[in-house]
Amino acid sequence: MTTTHGTDENRRLLRTLKGEAMWPPPIWLMRQAGRFLPEFRALREKADFLTRCMTPDLATEITLQPIRRFAMDGAILFSDILILPWAMGQSLEFIEKRGPVLEPIRSAADLARLDPKRIAERTAPVGETLRRVRKALGEQVGAAAPDTVTLIGFAGAPFTVGCYMVEGGGSREFAQTRLMAYREPALFDRLIDLLTETTASMLADQIEAGAQAVMLFDSWAGLLPPQEFRRHVINPTRQIVSYLKGRYPHVPVIGFPRLAGVMSPEYARETGVDAMALDTGADLTTVAKQVSPNLVLQGNLDPVSVLAGGEGMLREALSIREAGRGRAHVFNLGHGVLPETPHEHVGELLAALRKV
Repeated sequence: MTTTHGTDENRRLLRTLKGEAMWPPPIWLMRQAGRFLPEFRALREKADFLTRCMTPDLATEITLQPIRRFAMDGAILFSDILILPWAMGQSLEFIEKRGPVLEPIRSAADLARLDPKRIAERTAPVGETLRRVRKALGEQVGAAAPDTVTLIGFAGAPFTVGCYMVEGGGSREFAQTRLMAYREPALFDRLIDLLTETTASMLADQIEAGAQAVMLFDSWAGLLPPQEFRRHVINPTRQIVSYLKGRYPHVPVIGFPRLAGVMSPEYARETGVDAMALDTGADLTTVAKQVSPNLVLQGNLDPVSVLAGGEGMLREALSIREAGRGRAHVFNLGHGVLPETPHEHVGELLAALRKV
């Protein structure tokens, strides 16, 4: 595994993800490197989304932009959860105002065309980006001092990535995906098994390249009823976490079972994640009573409140911060920063949260 440039002592986020309660809590935001930043919008003119993800110069710059501007405690790799199916050979295009478009996986023949042996070669630029970001974080980055920022790698969890692969793009209900799970369970299990194995391997590669923590985004976990949730969310996540912990026991794993609701405590208990990110609808105080005191909680301010800014945003943010007092808590949003959010609102939010 890549050697560290410094110690963990000054990395507040990494210490928190390993179970240490800190005050004020460390902060990073989902989609913190995105369209709400003017410097990001300037780079959009240079290349399409997939090219930006797969060009280390561009991906490194985008990953570091929110660190320079806001001195976040975490830098999350600029990439996308659909890089994995793309690397296996599934066609992928990102269309403005529509999102990702893929050739749907609807049959055993479609699944057979995927080639996991291609992943290492096609994702090599992602590893290079991580190495470059890790090196940069060992130096001064804006207001962030050397070796204080934790580098976070990530992947989509198998069910969520499978949703896009089967559906062929985004959806509110992912009906085709769920129909496959019911009508052709053996085929859907083969897809989930493939994604479980390749996701674990890809995250291991990210750790080798310099990621100090990794996050699993299961954005559509909440679509499933309990038994299907256990089968397609909890079980694959448990396998991925077990694989990573067997190789990198000291690297924290964050799970984000978005919209899991009452299944969240079982997810936390059964998957082995070190931290669980909460979506906007979760009550941090209630969840804290339902899970182990050793589980790190992350979240969960409503992104719309940051878009609105002002007293409402600050009141809710400080309430969440106070709810996490006394336990390991990472302040974040309940979902990603909205593109139209004024960056001044993010700056105001961080200034308030950092006050002792």
